[in-house]
Amino acid sequence: MSLADRNRVVLLEDRVENVSGAEFPLNFGSQDAVFNLEDFENSFDINIVCVTETDIEFDLIGVDASIANALRRILIAEVPTVAIEKVFMVNNTGVVQDEVLAHRLGLIPINADPAKFLWKQPGDIPTDQNTIVLKLDVACEVNRDAAPDETDPKKKYINSAVYSSQIVWDPKGEQERQFADSPIRPIHDDILITKLRPGQVVSCELHCEKGVGKDHAKFSPVATASYRLLPDIQILEDITGDDAELFRSCFPPGVVDIVEENGVRKAKVVNPRKDTVSREVLRHKQFEGKVRLTRVRDHFIFNVESTGIIAPEKLIEQALDVLMEKCAIAKDAMAKITNGDEEK
Repeated sequence: MSLADRNRVVLLEDRVENVSGAEFPLNFGSQDAVFNLEDFENSFDINIVCVTETDIEFDLIGVDASIANALRRILIAEVPTVAIEKVFMVNNTGVVQDEVLAHRLGLIPINADPAKFLWKQPGDIPTDQNTIVLKLDVACEVNRDAAPDETDPKKKYINSAVYSSQIVWDPKGEQERQFADSPIRPIHDDILITKLRPGQVVSCELHCEKGVGKDHAKFSPVATASYRLLPDIQILEDITGDDAELFRSCFPPGVVDIVEENGVRKAKVVNPRKDTVSREVLRHKQFEGKVRLTRVRDHFIFNVESTGIIAPEKLIEQALDVLMEKCAIAKDAMAKITNGDEEK
């Protein structure tokens, strides 16, 4: 099997072929595929496709699925953030129970740089170095300026809905000076926490701590972090005329276009990365033997959506730092084992 063929996952009508079944990454059957650093450096690449305030799409090329999945898992579970860890309920007369309200508060993303805080270990006392204090004090009352026949609770009452914008930062120690340029607050102001009616009150103190997603999902810096293999649609024979129109309709918009060559209209693949690999085209007999659906085994299209705590491009940097740290630990451990064997 050639390198190009073994580097493709082939999708057939009822099954997927040439999936990796090797015991070791990048090892294919009886062929010699020993890892070579120089070859890896030549083939490895990262292409950033799109970056917004909260999202990033990039291509990770030339690595095994184990590396791509390690990066994805680190993004979800091992990049630290700051989140509400303890809720001290002073008064809650609303309909949402204390436990449920505390859980909802914990999931609100907090705009605080985790690099500026220490890890709070069990038994440590709260300080301005490891804890952020927030407060929520809201009481609902009748809006006396509302019309007598008003039915909209937002106009009829004051504070009928409690939002994240009503959470107030209570700086301690040197925090006010340290975060003067970027005051600590919820990332989003419009997160609904609970609803109240006249006479009901919510009053609590919130303590935020540094943590990682593998301890609790509230610490995860991403809303989603996923990857997929780059589709590779190979047209083996020209598809022309009405068949070309049908062929184009089998794919999402923008994947296939109709071009005219020598007066003949024919199908042409223009942007395979938009394909969802539905295999719809394989249902039609007229395309049998004319098209081959594959995916590039070592080309990963990553889509990462940040919760807003950390910029998406910074998230990737921090995840790679964690991955390199893990590799260094594994390397040191292997060196100790090898040296121990040599001494014996």
